[in-house]
Amino acid sequence: MRVLLAEDAALTRGGLTEILRVAGHHVEAVGDGDALTARIRAGTADLDIVITDVRMPPTSTDEGLRAALSLRALRPPVPVLVLSSYVETEYAAELLADPSGGVGYLLKDRVARVEDFLGAVRLVAGGGTAVDTELMNRLLRRNADDDRLRRLSPRESEVLGLLAEGRNNAAIARSLVIGLPAVEKHIGNVFMKLDLPADLDANRRVLAVLAYLQRR
Repeated sequence: MRVLLAEDAALTRGGLTEILRVAGHHVEAVGDGDALTARIRAGTADLDIVITDVRMPPTSTDEGLRAALSLRALRPPVPVLVLSSYVETEYAAELLADPSGGVGYLLKDRVARVEDFLGAVRLVAGGGTAVDTELMNRLLRRNADDDRLRRLSPRESEVLGLLAEGRNNAAIARSLVIGLPAVEKHIGNVFMKLDLPADLDANRRVLAVLAYLQRR
């Protein structure tokens, strides 16, 4: 894949570049928001995915996020994976509200798990949605007073979190060490209790869960 990486911390930028190149991807790296914006304006037809930090110079506020949103506004939109040192719920919700997929939000701590990171890159580049577990926990807590969430059993809450990460039924079964029939039953219960359609493909399942959790 052809990857544009935007990260101001030199060590992190170098480490991610090496990880991606070893995995067989072509990487172009920039170190600040101005360089990222200039590269986007120059054209994105040659890019398969953009990976960007949220906060970069010159203002170290939301350069990466604004660039990510501009990429999603293009036609066709460019897949974008946002990395952040913190869970910034409002930023993430704005990005993940895109119904077309091809978006992701991960905490940088998760990048230490190389296979998870590379899996998220592939998922987002392929039109899927990747969501960090901690972000999902924050969204769940934000909606904790919703009666429908209270209907979920502890196991169903675990399944909801794994669904939101984009995991398929087999991956959920492996993570929870249960059989596929049990996973299917729990997913059916989750969607029924949250008033969500049960017959969704993998990416739309993630988006449906996110849409529910973003309700106020």
